[in-house]
Amino acid sequence: MRALTLIEHGGLDRLRVQEIADPPGPLPDQVRIAVRAAALNRLDLFILAGLPGIKLAFPHVVGTDAAGVVTEVGSEVSAFQTGDRVVVNPGISCGRCQMCLSDQDPLCRSFGILGEHLPGTAAESLVVPARNLARVGTHLSWAEAAALPLATLTAWRMLTTRAKVAAGETVLIWGIGGGVSLAALQIAKHLGARVIATSSSDQKLATATALGADLVLNHSSQDVAKETRTFTKIGADVVVDSVGEKTWDKSLRALRPGGRLVTCGATTGPMVQLDIRKLFWFQWSILGSTMSSAGEFEAMMAVANQGKLTPVVDSVVPLAEGLEAYRRLDSGHQVGKVVIEVSR
Repeated sequence: MRALTLIEHGGLDRLRVQEIADPPGPLPDQVRIAVRAAALNRLDLFILAGLPGIKLAFPHVVGTDAAGVVTEVGSEVSAFQTGDRVVVNPGISCGRCQMCLSDQDPLCRSFGILGEHLPGTAAESLVVPARNLARVGTHLSWAEAAALPLATLTAWRMLTTRAKVAAGETVLIWGIGGGVSLAALQIAKHLGARVIATSSSDQKLATATALGADLVLNHSSQDVAKETRTFTKIGADVVVDSVGEKTWDKSLRALRPGGRLVTCGATTGPMVQLDIRKLFWFQWSILGSTMSSAGEFEAMMAVANQGKLTPVVDSVVPLAEGLEAYRRLDSGHQVGKVVIEVSR
């Protein structure tokens, strides 16, 4: 099969489209799909250089999201059949431990992500556990379907399970333009919240406005914390921060007393400072979040299949030009997800 692979750690020049062996046939609880589209995430760029504690076998298939058609099912699988149109939850857990059985899959000690800990999705054939699949309606294109899982699942868990956003609350979202932030905006509006979105790009702010943002702020020229407090009279109920070091202090200054900061990333760096006196005086909650559980995947897909969550797709490139997809993502100019068309 053809696949976009990383031949060794390094830069974009270490990516190759090449023929590799098909994955083995599905185990009893697994399903094989013919991948139609694979979407990239910021995580895919981090994997190029290597991540601490993760050792890859090269050539390593890249890509963390996928949508495609079921072509083979394991002997114990009854929920899917050949021809089903599906998306893939890229978070793979054991499905048997106490964490998995209590719908806390990301806390499973064997939890891993396709493309990061395991071979990825930018290949013509992919074998995954049946519990990691969900049917997807034809109202979404293959590119939109592939763009849905990782970013939307991450945002779903952040807002629904961790921060517990309620109708009428105000959510501040940093860095509109990426997959997680755009998904968080749509989810927050679905939950009945007001949304403040930031970016340094007027084009990305226009997209946020079109998606229902109640206030947009250019963080390169406006004081986000001050403007948030002016808009809300007290501060944001929830701040969604995947940026890290560069925005951390501003995020805290934008929070109301008793507010919640939820984070899933550290794009600008992992080390932050915290004045514990402010933490306990203002009674903030600081919440970490990553990926989602099987139950959250099912809940998110139910909303998506009602047409209420549609990923913003920046661009689609064929598998043969997969390197260009990485270059587009690396530029930081994309608005929404960059998708690789694997097959038709």
